[in-house]
Amino acid sequence: MATFKAIRIDKADKGTTAALTQFDEAELMEGDVTVAVEWSTVNYKDGLAVTGKSPVVRRFPMIAGVDFAGTVLESSHSGWKAGDKVVSTGWGLSETHLGAYAQKARVKGDWLVRLPEGMTARQAMAIGTAGFTAMLSVMALEKYGLTPKHGPVVVTGAAGGVGSVAVAILSKLGFHVIASTGRAAEADYLRGLGATEVIDRNELSGPPKALAKERWAGGIDSVGSTTLANLLSMTKYGGAIAACGLAGGMDLPSSVAPFILRGVCLLGIDSVMCPIEPRKAAWARIAKDVDHAKLAEMTTEIGLDEVIGAAPKILAGQLRGRTVVKIS
Repeated sequence: MATFKAIRIDKADKGTTAALTQFDEAELMEGDVTVAVEWSTVNYKDGLAVTGKSPVVRRFPMIAGVDFAGTVLESSHSGWKAGDKVVSTGWGLSETHLGAYAQKARVKGDWLVRLPEGMTARQAMAIGTAGFTAMLSVMALEKYGLTPKHGPVVVTGAAGGVGSVAVAILSKLGFHVIASTGRAAEADYLRGLGATEVIDRNELSGPPKALAKERWAGGIDSVGSTTLANLLSMTKYGGAIAACGLAGGMDLPSSVAPFILRGVCLLGIDSVMCPIEPRKAAWARIAKDVDHAKLAEMTTEIGLDEVIGAAPKILAGQLRGRTVVKIS
């Protein structure tokens, strides 16, 4: 039986181990589509899985990597045939199902989205789970009714993957974007993506008030915890915050005051189990609303053999924008 390169995670006496090794095709899990993986990415969850800093991996052995783009090799699914270009994000990849840091992946055809016309597999992974999550967040704010005329919007963790794409999309849509970051050196980078203002994340890290001065009509938060509590307390009457991450923690030390005194809404964003139709809609919007020049500016490329070294860096906030992984 054939083997292929993959980053394999195994259970160890203390935690887990991750290594680039040969994986036996016979160990691939059930699925009706087999894909030659061409590109993947480094997301925050990938950093947790590869380093073992959080127990996101729930079966062993595991192939890490939560998203991929590639070409269908074999399919018994009615919607896909050999040669089709596809994208997959979430669905438990790298958690409960063998993931994307490998030359092959076998998944359910219902987990796949067609690569948008005019977009390369590399560009799709420059978007990846982080950018897909950012677009879902933008769409949630739009569904709520938020438009540029309502006022500024804030993006936290702005120099990271979700934040970089969110800044670029929101600015293209005409919003006045306030980018929050702990990396002052990235101010010019963020303005290049379209941010109108750049603020220090310390402005959002102090003990949150029940209600603070109104500063923005909405926002996208990938940090959680105290940062999200402060965002809510500073949101204008009738505004909304889309919450899509927990880099700062899972707690929310807030109060009901923003909700019952200012009518603020907290919009929850899940990209892992998002149904297929919203996925298709989000990827269609990505193809239309993401500036390819800005995408290239925020993207760095590494090889599969560099992923293990990159994992702790994304957890430490040392990776700017998006990092794509060339698989083959």
